[in-house]
Amino acid sequence: MTGWQQELERQARTRAKAGLTRTLRARAAGDAVVDLAGNDYLGLAVHPEVVGAAAEALRAYGLGATGSRLVRGSTRAHEELESDLAEWLGFPRALVYSSGFLANLGAIRALAGPGTLLVSDRYNHASIIDGCKASGAEVVVAPHADPAALAEILAARRDRPAVFVTESVFSVDGDLAPLADLHAVTSAHGALMLVDDAHALGILGPEGAGGVAAAGLAGAPDVVVTATLSKSLGGAGGVVAGPEALVRHLVDTGRTFIYDTAPPPAVVAGVRAAVRVARSADDRRRLLAERAATTVRTLSAAGFAVSTPAAGVLSVPAPGPEAALAWAADCRDRDVAVGCFRPPSTPDGSSRLRLTLNAGVGQADFDRALTVIVECAP
Repeated sequence: MTGWQQELERQARTRAKAGLTRTLRARAAGDAVVDLAGNDYLGLAVHPEVVGAAAEALRAYGLGATGSRLVRGSTRAHEELESDLAEWLGFPRALVYSSGFLANLGAIRALAGPGTLLVSDRYNHASIIDGCKASGAEVVVAPHADPAALAEILAARRDRPAVFVTESVFSVDGDLAPLADLHAVTSAHGALMLVDDAHALGILGPEGAGGVAAAGLAGAPDVVVTATLSKSLGGAGGVVAGPEALVRHLVDTGRTFIYDTAPPPAVVAGVRAAVRVARSADDRRRLLAERAATTVRTLSAAGFAVSTPAAGVLSVPAPGPEAALAWAADCRDRDVAVGCFRPPSTPDGSSRLRLTLNAGVGQADFDRALTVIVECAP
């Protein structure tokens, strides 16, 4: 074994001792596992209209987009989805990417660079953290969801452009950022606000238009929204929504857009159908809210300190990474899938189970899943 391989083996042993080894587990199509680990909040990944639209586009266009958006990869399906997303989110334009990760990287690099102050919430997703690092801007990590702390940071650096980046619903604990209060601060200091709406899109706001819309900020000229299309919409891809000038800039200069193969037309067509379904899915949103309340009530009664969910994601603390792994594995052995979040996926360094609720899960299965989680606790 060569020296560099030995070093990788040494690092792997260190991670294993800390309980931080990760494992890929393939699932069969149509397995009987109750899914409280995936992000298909509204159950649209298998919705007949969504699957039908994807199948029709697959027959029409074939498997892949065959190129980047600027070469050969743009189709009418892409343009129609972008138009629908812009209208739904309440912004002049929207641009679709092959993943939410790339959408965040592209948006942050477009808005910030050397000479820019980039303020990032402490609990932000890894895609935002990586985008901040790649931007070349000075990055200040702000206390979590704290408008007063943000005001102090911006007031101390009035001499340059500033961008504040936050999630709406945070991806680990599921809490909601005080977007209206944060925007009041950024607006008062002439700063832009970029909001990753991934876990709120489809769940919060009028017609499920997201956390930004719920806060009354849709279309604000100093707000930019990113989101993934892989959660409540059940597909894959990402989107940046904002003013015309931003989208033009991303098309002309955005490396994560220009040099990436376009999302497959079949996926794009399926997501477009999911948008149509999601906008009228108030019954599914109500069910999701009811299940969130039931989960908190059930697990709290069992003695767990459960986070308060703003949408469809919540967390349950575990004693440590190994205990979290064992807890999740025991649930899986009883056909219940739950998320297991350990450092570095957790911003505070604590391990926990992450539960992502799904309106497509049957009621009996959902009730059984909560029982299993309680019974398998370490």
